[in-house]
Amino acid sequence: MIKLKINNKEIQVEEGTSVMKAAQQMGIDVPNLCWHDELEHFTSCMLCLVKDKSNGKLFPSCSIKAADGMEIISDDDEITEARQTALELLLSEHVGDCEAPCQLGCPAHMNIPLMDRLIAAGKFDESLEVVKRDIALPAVLGRICPAPCEGACHRKTVDEAVSICLLKRFVGDEGKEPEIKPAESNGKKVAVIGAGPAGLAAAYYLQLKGVQVTLFDKAEKAGGQLRTAVPEERLPREALDKEIEAILKTGVEFRGGATIDSEKFQSLKKEYDALIVATGAVSEENEKFNLKMAAKGINADRSTYQTSVENVFAIGNALRSSKLAVRSVGQGKEVAFSVLQYFNKQEVKGEPRMFNSRFGKLVNEEFSEYLKESVNTKRHFPEDIDWGGFSAEEAIEEAKRCLRCDCRAIDDCKLRVYSDQYHVDQRRFKTSERRKITKLNTHSTLIYEPQKCIKCGICVRLTEKYGERFGFTYIGRGFDVEVGVPFSEDIQKALTETAMKVTEGCPTGAIELKGNLKQTTLGT
Repeated sequence: MIKLKINNKEIQVEEGTSVMKAAQQMGIDVPNLCWHDELEHFTSCMLCLVKDKSNGKLFPSCSIKAADGMEIISDDDEITEARQTALELLLSEHVGDCEAPCQLGCPAHMNIPLMDRLIAAGKFDESLEVVKRDIALPAVLGRICPAPCEGACHRKTVDEAVSICLLKRFVGDEGKEPEIKPAESNGKKVAVIGAGPAGLAAAYYLQLKGVQVTLFDKAEKAGGQLRTAVPEERLPREALDKEIEAILKTGVEFRGGATIDSEKFQSLKKEYDALIVATGAVSEENEKFNLKMAAKGINADRSTYQTSVENVFAIGNALRSSKLAVRSVGQGKEVAFSVLQYFNKQEVKGEPRMFNSRFGKLVNEEFSEYLKESVNTKRHFPEDIDWGGFSAEEAIEEAKRCLRCDCRAIDDCKLRVYSDQYHVDQRRFKTSERRKITKLNTHSTLIYEPQKCIKCGICVRLTEKYGERFGFTYIGRGFDVEVGVPFSEDIQKALTETAMKVTEGCPTGAIELKGNLKQTTLGT
């Protein structure tokens, strides 16, 4: 055994242990992308850099053996900057979207690609569960939303956007309402003033998190302008009532016919742990709530919705007038994060947002590559668009038009996780036109997207270790080197024994299983 110090703490490890493994034994997470426990070190990503305290030099901890008497620093400003630079260099050649453009274009940030895939697989109930993670009123918004997500859809570049809103309406109408048990009560109470789309969404997501919500509205029925300003032929009241009922069933208490004047507002501030103002367009009465006002409404932080009073939040048209109900619904979801952070005495930041790689528009040469995972058909229009919407068959066919633009490894891509952790700038080292996207899609279980590859060599070394006849290898030289199948062989022949191993070993979304219908449950 040998002794060394890491961050001034002594540890004993077996001789031959790498510095990175020694740090991990102490519970220190040293970031790495090219390391694999079954393989020898490769030293390509340079993300695992640490510092020798004796001379101040940085070195890759995966390839240096721990030595007796070593003193190592695993993290400081210089190391952070070096790791950030290493990530930015990798990202300069990485071509791929983490989140699909349609999801970024949706004001509620709904996971549209996963909704599409589940519909295409005939999993309508599961699709509704995915939608309701971000949108509390899918059948309603599927009828009235102007669909900014469709304007961002990559399929629009090829021919016509996927009919996202009608698909959302379909699962809202036909999917079985998920049976959700709200989290155990945390003892907190919130009053939401206004039962329009913003207030309903805020109440829904807070109630699911264990907060007891009371929803106040001056009208006798919840719905706000969804009920009073949208014609019946566009939004049947049956559809509206059904989704409001699902929200109230979570335990939200609704008090209609309640006028909240300045005196009542002050009373609610004392009675409840937090207040959310979702009253719609600001009235003279709102201005008496003693909240700081802006030119168009209540002054609140754009990310957290916190007002000048720390336990009062404002969302929807109370901030500024907007005809986008989906924006109000999205803010209702987002404010729930802020309120919970406030309750937990955390820094109030709002809904977490991770690093997101983006490459821009598709070009003509890439259309055929993306259509490998789609169908080459025009957009479907239901025969009875006003009342009937899509049939099940029409919905499935339309959902299949999705180009699968999001990353299959979106939840566990190490490149994304570390890029978020180190606050990287993806464009820092961009110097030339991006590489054209290609997809090797002929394997029965997986797909390989070379432009997402960071050349870590894990797949090359695994296929060599397990004796694949072809496997993966490095093709080309210098800056033009790529990982691929030798002799231009088919990927099906390259991975006969190690398909699962290389998929699990890939640190990015370059090699992933084709199906991938992973989803997080609504209550988490």
